[in-house]
Amino acid sequence: MNIYRIPLQLFSGILFASCVSVISNNNSSVQNSIYPQHTLTETLSDSIKSVTSHFPGETGVAVIIDNSDTVTVNNECKYAMMSVFKLHQAIALCHDLEQKGVSIDSIINIERKSLDAETWSPMLKDHKEEEFRMSIKDLMRYTLIHSDNNASNLMFDRLTGLSETNRFIATIIPRNSFNISVSESDMKADHARSYDNKTSPSGAAMLINRLFTDSIISAHNQEFLQKTLQQCQTGSDRISAPLIGKNDIKVAHKTGSGYINDKNQLIAHNDVAFIALPNGKHYAISVFVKDFPGNEQQASAVIAEISKIVYTVVTEYYIKQKSDCQ
Repeated sequence: MNIYRIPLQLFSGILFASCVSVISNNNSSVQNSIYPQHTLTETLSDSIKSVTSHFPGETGVAVIIDNSDTVTVNNECKYAMMSVFKLHQAIALCHDLEQKGVSIDSIINIERKSLDAETWSPMLKDHKEEEFRMSIKDLMRYTLIHSDNNASNLMFDRLTGLSETNRFIATIIPRNSFNISVSESDMKADHARSYDNKTSPSGAAMLINRLFTDSIISAHNQEFLQKTLQQCQTGSDRISAPLIGKNDIKVAHKTGSGYINDKNQLIAHNDVAFIALPNGKHYAISVFVKDFPGNEQQASAVIAEISKIVYTVVTEYYIKQKSDCQ
């Protein structure tokens, strides 16, 4: 049976059943599997694989826990980033402006006719004027909160280009873990070029982890990006979904989605996030879905399932660890 063809409710149920022994809070299987039989990373790796092995298409996952424990599944550098690259773009843009002594509060003039009326662009809907002014900071807000394509294209064209972005990000994460060479306008013109902006799951997880735990740009700009990513309004059915309503958990993330290839597959459906837990612990997680023969709702359900597993295993580990120390 092709599970992507069955109703979503059953689809999610099959996935849940395949790993219920790992994620259920109603039994002690998670706690019992972590100590003494398995380490945290072994438990997490096995649990994630229990989902990805049953899922059509290719799914890559990376988790970095407290800057130390790292788990990867299917970690090749081949996943189309789609709008996840806007995270890389914002970081590189902040750095470039700092080098030039330019504030992100600087204002630029924008002509409506220079924008694409046929692409995803909340900015264009908000501004009906033929000409308007906007700060660079607000352009980044549009790209990170709403994943606005016009704002991203404009920043590449007029501020910090693709090659500069690619070059700077390679000073933060390994050169072989990503590549950025096309813009949203390039991908719209030729959907196959979406594969040119690629990443490994670990490369994306490492980048967002460093944004929250290391000094990679100025403190002022870094804090701005951190707060803005916490306001992301796209993809709430992915990594964020199982964490909604849980007290004092902070989620900062960036999604990427889009396009159908010539095999009628979703080219990509992604999310990368930094999760801060109320006990002071944190983890970065990235989930990339490639060439999926189903719809976005089904792909989101698997990302949410993986997120649920990671949260459960990590939190149960710390509960067990605290208990053993008492």
